[in-house]
Amino acid sequence: MKPEFASGLPDDWNRYSRFFFALGDTTRQQILLMFEPGEEICVNDIARLFKITRPAISHHLKVLRNAELLKSEKRGKEIYYRVNHTYCVEVMGSMHEFMSLQSTTAMLKR
Repeated sequence: MKPEFASGLPDDWNRYSRFFFALGDTTRQQILLMFEPGEEICVNDIARLFKITRPAISHHLKVLRNAELLKSEKRGKEIYYRVNHTYCVEVMGSMHEFMSLQSTTAMLKR
């Protein structure tokens, strides 16, 4: 047991919690899955595909951006979004490392 984690999370895990919270919504999952590798999509193009308001789409994009799943760049009047591949790989790699350690340790204790 590691009792030190009862009082708080490591800094990187605090960031990761925003990542997983953002993925806890079906609409945000759908938005993320729309992106082709390396593709940039403007908010209007995303909003056209959903049956919710543009402000609602903007809110979902803000959550994804604040969780670092997406990066954004303003060009003229439009904001373009792209997947933050580097950060997504970092989070998933950290989770994979954690789960691998858990699995290996559990097998050794059998």
